[in-house]
Amino acid sequence: MGNIHLINIYYLNHRGFIAELDSVEAELELVELQISDLLDKQSKLTSQKNTLLRQLEDACSGVGPSSSKSAGPAISKQELKQYDDFPWSKELERHLKNTFHLSTFRPLQLRAINLTMAGRDLFVVMPTGRGKSLCFQLPALCSEGFTLVITPLVSLMEDQIMYLKSLDIPAVMLNASSSKEHAKLVMAGMSDPKAPFKLVYVTPEKIAKSKLLMSRLEKAYKAKLLSRIAVDEVHCCSQWGHDFRPDYKLLGILKRQFPSVPLFGLTATATSSVLKDCEKILCVQQPITITASFNRTNLYYEVRIKDSDNEALMSDITSLIKGKYKNQSGIVYVFSQKDAEMVSSELKKRDISAHPYHANMDPEDKSQVHRRWTSNKIQVVVATVAFGMGIDKPDVRFVIHHTISKSIENYYQESGRAGRDDHPADCIVYFGFADIFRISTMVVMENVGHKKLLQMVAYCQNVDRCRRSLMAVHFDEVWDDEGCNQMCDTCRYASMDITCHAKQVVQIIEQAGSMDEKVTPLKLVETWMGRGPAKLRKMIQTTNLPRLQAEAVIVSLLLQEYLREDYSFTPYTTYFYVKLGRKAPLLKKETHSVSMNMKTAGDGPSVVSSSYSPQAANSAGSK
Repeated sequence: MGNIHLINIYYLNHRGFIAELDSVEAELELVELQISDLLDKQSKLTSQKNTLLRQLEDACSGVGPSSSKSAGPAISKQELKQYDDFPWSKELERHLKNTFHLSTFRPLQLRAINLTMAGRDLFVVMPTGRGKSLCFQLPALCSEGFTLVITPLVSLMEDQIMYLKSLDIPAVMLNASSSKEHAKLVMAGMSDPKAPFKLVYVTPEKIAKSKLLMSRLEKAYKAKLLSRIAVDEVHCCSQWGHDFRPDYKLLGILKRQFPSVPLFGLTATATSSVLKDCEKILCVQQPITITASFNRTNLYYEVRIKDSDNEALMSDITSLIKGKYKNQSGIVYVFSQKDAEMVSSELKKRDISAHPYHANMDPEDKSQVHRRWTSNKIQVVVATVAFGMGIDKPDVRFVIHHTISKSIENYYQESGRAGRDDHPADCIVYFGFADIFRISTMVVMENVGHKKLLQMVAYCQNVDRCRRSLMAVHFDEVWDDEGCNQMCDTCRYASMDITCHAKQVVQIIEQAGSMDEKVTPLKLVETWMGRGPAKLRKMIQTTNLPRLQAEAVIVSLLLQEYLREDYSFTPYTTYFYVKLGRKAPLLKKETHSVSMNMKTAGDGPSVVSSSYSPQAANSAGSK
């Protein structure tokens, strides 16, 4: 009785503080909602402002509406006239028709070509499959000397060289696998006015490490034979870009050493902040920026369940490839080199012509896989991200992600390999609960890597917004859902109140904390479903949700900041644990509620959730 009396006295003395705390928490929650609304409004207004600025620019320059903008000096009317008004216009037209076998330019191609031919520094942001490469390949044929092209991947180089050779366009490449004899011939040709090539492809590593190459470029520059420098996948320069490459940061030497040579940066996935960073790194003063809409109307985006049973997962992928995509070309992207070998082997067992492609393969084997896939002798390439950027096979009908990408930018780039011939193609990602934590341990050391991963998770977890609208946010575009034309799968979803589920999950973590135990994602799910250690299940209410929905709830709570991540490093691996997030205390209030949108199994073939994969979870550090 004495203890109860003391508690009553304590409550009476402090109830004013408790009431005030509740009031402050309620007000903070309201402020958070207001901040979220204001940020959303800011994004929409910024996009609207950029659209109006572009329209104003077009009105002033006397041309029709377009998607270009100037981040540097004003573009003169002369630079924007039709190609028959320039000294190089007739030659451009001749090569377009006779060499590239094209009848017309795609939107913004001619503008970019005229600007680089006029000697302007230029950044072009254009969707995959919209003809960025033509913007420097065609000018190379109409200019004295050669164009230096810097690309991040050997597969990209080989793809473009194969294509150019098929058109009888003289092009060469230099990389680590080039023979001494070949390298010697290319180096000598750089300062030769009668050189037998118009494009020279190199990796950024070659620029950074080869003093001989830099000396040959200097000779070419003095002889006025270095006509332009094209930096493909220019977003790789920036640490804020999704494919940052350290050697790209050293490319500023090119503009410093060869100031009068126009620089041409190309990418499909760069935000305005990334481009600003690229300007500084490449030492480019006020380049003109041309931006096209990110939207590829012929691509269908879908998120599917990733079954916990690998056999069932592979059967699902197999049924797609042997059914809907029978005899059609495609790519299956995987997380690791080991996955590439495993998945390709599994597909072969199921009579699908599939081969792996990853960085640890012999260069000749990689080239052979690439060539055979391009010529349709192989149906499917099972690849890591070592295969992708710039791949220009037009008839890829499907891109399947066996594991989610580490960012939306990566996913856009990789899925963009599909449908480059403008015919319908499918982009399907398998979203796995355990994969989130597997990838998280990989990106934890990267700048904003974890934030970008959560944005990708939110894309997969999303069930109430057009998938394109989520991509548009990353590319500073205002999006009207009608523009999707039902080319994504998020139209059959329902809202679900998960407040009681959230409280149960929080209770488990609190119980573990009281016992000084850390909780992995696997242990959290197992305990919630009544399968965890008995000591952790005491006084805890288990869930009656199916496992797929239980995992989806936990992911949603992570995204909404009711839960947060915690990492532990050992000499051998990185472990991922779940802790209470900053919004967890709000669940103590009776009036507070949490909801999420969820697609149920009866709504169609695509279920936005996942199952646990023991192998994947072990890689993510589950114990």
